[in-house]
Amino acid sequence: MTSIPTQQNSASALKKSKSRKNINHFTDVHGLPCIEKIVTSVEETPEPINTKITGKIPEWVNGSLLRNGPGKFEIGNQRFNHWFDGMALLHQFKISNGQVTYKSRFLSSDSYQANKEHNRIAVSEFGTIMMPDPCKNFFQRFLSRFELPKATDNANVSFVTYKGDYFVSTETNVMHRVDPETLETTKKVDWSKFIAVNGATAHPHTEPDGTTYNMGNSYTPKGAYYNIICVPPTKQTADDTLEGATVLCAIPSVDKTKPSYYHSFAMSKNYVVFIEQPIKMDLLKIVTGKLRTKSISDGFSWDPKLNTIFHLIHKQTGQVSTMKYVAKALSTFHQINAYEEDGFLILDMCASDDGQAITNYNVQNLRKSGEALDEVYNTLCRVFPRRFVLPLNVFHATPFNQNLNERFDTTATAIRTAKNKVFCTHEDLHGEDLHQYGGLEFPQINYSEYNTKPYRYFYGCGFRHLVGDTLIKMDLKGKHMKVWEHPGLYPSEPIFVPSPDATEEDDGVVLSVVITPNKDKSTFLLVLDAKTFEELGRAAVPVNIPYGFHGTFNNTA
Repeated sequence: MTSIPTQQNSASALKKSKSRKNINHFTDVHGLPCIEKIVTSVEETPEPINTKITGKIPEWVNGSLLRNGPGKFEIGNQRFNHWFDGMALLHQFKISNGQVTYKSRFLSSDSYQANKEHNRIAVSEFGTIMMPDPCKNFFQRFLSRFELPKATDNANVSFVTYKGDYFVSTETNVMHRVDPETLETTKKVDWSKFIAVNGATAHPHTEPDGTTYNMGNSYTPKGAYYNIICVPPTKQTADDTLEGATVLCAIPSVDKTKPSYYHSFAMSKNYVVFIEQPIKMDLLKIVTGKLRTKSISDGFSWDPKLNTIFHLIHKQTGQVSTMKYVAKALSTFHQINAYEEDGFLILDMCASDDGQAITNYNVQNLRKSGEALDEVYNTLCRVFPRRFVLPLNVFHATPFNQNLNERFDTTATAIRTAKNKVFCTHEDLHGEDLHQYGGLEFPQINYSEYNTKPYRYFYGCGFRHLVGDTLIKMDLKGKHMKVWEHPGLYPSEPIFVPSPDATEEDDGVVLSVVITPNKDKSTFLLVLDAKTFEELGRAAVPVNIPYGFHGTFNNTA
């Protein structure tokens, strides 16, 4: 583990960065090790197995780290094309009295069952198009090309909670309720049965009282809309799932037939913040994909000529702010935090100047080695933490063409350029030293205590590879950082667990599942002291585990 203080301003490093196709890139790397095993299929482990403990895991940590991600990358003799397409494998690391057990189970989705029954890919995924059933005659196969694509229910992105229940989700209209103890699939839940949406994100936000907000698209003859969803905190019946969900508002897409893709959104005390970015989904291409034998990913494109728009929606009234906050083209998958202070909304996110990264995560790229792997990585634009500061009090008399952000503690600007338009620039939430770690993604905070509030620390993965290869703790006071790193080890999303008697923001531990692609059966659960970022202990699992996406901690203390 290395602890590295960073400088406050990284502008000089940005100026020195290499430009390729008018996009900021950084120093090319050479000799990346092959990580093919992170996208290699594994078997499920439905019964709990013991792990080998090294070091010491605090006895106050009691609960389960629940993780989600792809675990099966081929069906029969057919292979999935994209990392996002693998069949969902759910993981549980159960921690009790300093000991850890591990189990995993494939999600019993309709997609998984259909694939298993036919021994081929029977449902299209994000980057993989289902081919016509070879058992059908030619005319039947021809007609099947004209069928609308069926949304997958392969919920392999995240664990989320609604009304106290655990669900696994992706970005389609279907989630699955899961028993967090057994990992068994208990109920299929379709958003469209409750509200008029065609899907929802895998990253909802939850209030302290359990009220949950999310976003979902709807497609109508008048065009595409972005919908802000609110789910009440409590059940009316024992089998209640999304009953009572409402759409607070519907925001029309700037381009009616090409809405923006979004993976998540931000939330402050009073506002939902939707970021309409220039990653576009061509609905016509997506709907006709089966006819053209193209996957959903073929309908995604990046338009750097467009601005990014921040939409503010008041949570209590559902009113959309008439003021549009815009910035230059950027892409963002994960926000860090958002809060209101002194008449401003502070919006922190992990962002990039390029929106094409999603197409680089084909399985074939992840399985490359040598110069071919280096080339893939060197064409990626790096993701870094950024802060935007949006002025909430813009009135008729508010001046034009001058910086409205008079906060002395940030270099972010906000300039009113038209009656209902404010152009914003960001502040880097890092120093120069973060560049040597390839940027930062999978950000996490002390969510239960500091979401929607002023905060000091966030945690994430450094990306000197196509997946995370370091863990980073960022201190916003001085923009210092601490780093955990070991060659050949690839930590996944860090999850912060507060200690029961916490008096400070970083009192607790950080949990991360570490993958070792060049060693067999050497994956382990890593436990770090969140304050010092020193390793406390690890729990080695005697089975192989692929690199996953997102998770949560189910506290049973």
